[in-house]
Amino acid sequence: MTTVEIGVIGGSGFYEMEGLKIIERVFPETPFGKPSDEIIVGELEGRRLGFLARHGRGHVFLPGEVPYRANIYAMKMLGAQRIISVSAVGSLKEEYPPLHMVLPDYFFDLTKKREATFFGEGLAAHVSFADPTCPVLKEAIHRAAEEEGVPVHRGGTYVCIEGPQFSTRAESEFYRKMGFDVIGMTNATEAKLAREAEICYVTLAMVTDYDCWHQEEEEVSVELVVENLRKNIKNAQKVIKAALHHIPPRREEGCACSRALENAIITSRDRIPEDTKRKLQVIVGRYL
Repeated sequence: MTTVEIGVIGGSGFYEMEGLKIIERVFPETPFGKPSDEIIVGELEGRRLGFLARHGRGHVFLPGEVPYRANIYAMKMLGAQRIISVSAVGSLKEEYPPLHMVLPDYFFDLTKKREATFFGEGLAAHVSFADPTCPVLKEAIHRAAEEEGVPVHRGGTYVCIEGPQFSTRAESEFYRKMGFDVIGMTNATEAKLAREAEICYVTLAMVTDYDCWHQEEEEVSVELVVENLRKNIKNAQKVIKAALHHIPPRREEGCACSRALENAIITSRDRIPEDTKRKLQVIVGRYL
């Protein structure tokens, strides 16, 4: 199976990576089932990428149905050291209007029904998640967006809700009072699993609407989201392409993401079931 350097996970409406010279299409079976769709492996700007549509092509998975563990495990199987996650979000700040992009620093997870860890079944591990996004990837994408003339904001917090319903006005106002910046339904789960898999992760959040708090703007709807998504996707593709020139070919020696499990496994090695070891070989093999 062909290996990749960088995984790109496309969100709503982002089902292919323009300009990607396709080498192989893979649909690996993982211990957590199959990923959302086949992973398209190819070359872009001299870099080896693996592209995956988070919701499947044609958008067949709700946010709570996405097989997040299979998606991240599959990227790890392919050798991806970095993931760029492209996601549609609602804005909770006046200064982040539709068609702008945001590179959040943090996530606030309000989901309730997700499988958000690889661990359990006799293996306990607790990774640090204080700084969940990769500063090297953020810098590369921020620089690329500025070069391409795409409005971009660096920093802030992405609040992740269960969905699939959009927020009530009361909820939207609450999130604003809490100081959150953008709202989505997927990335907190994805980021947690990427950290456990020791993969650097960044969110490229594409603003499609003002959620429902902004009384002077159109109320959030699927039609509004899709219309703005089409406009945003071309910009996202340009930004990712440009960012590949700024992402170092190798991760730095001191990269915290690359050694997230170094001191995270608490279970005594002799108490870890053999079945669990086999199941998580791709994730924890080097520590066992």
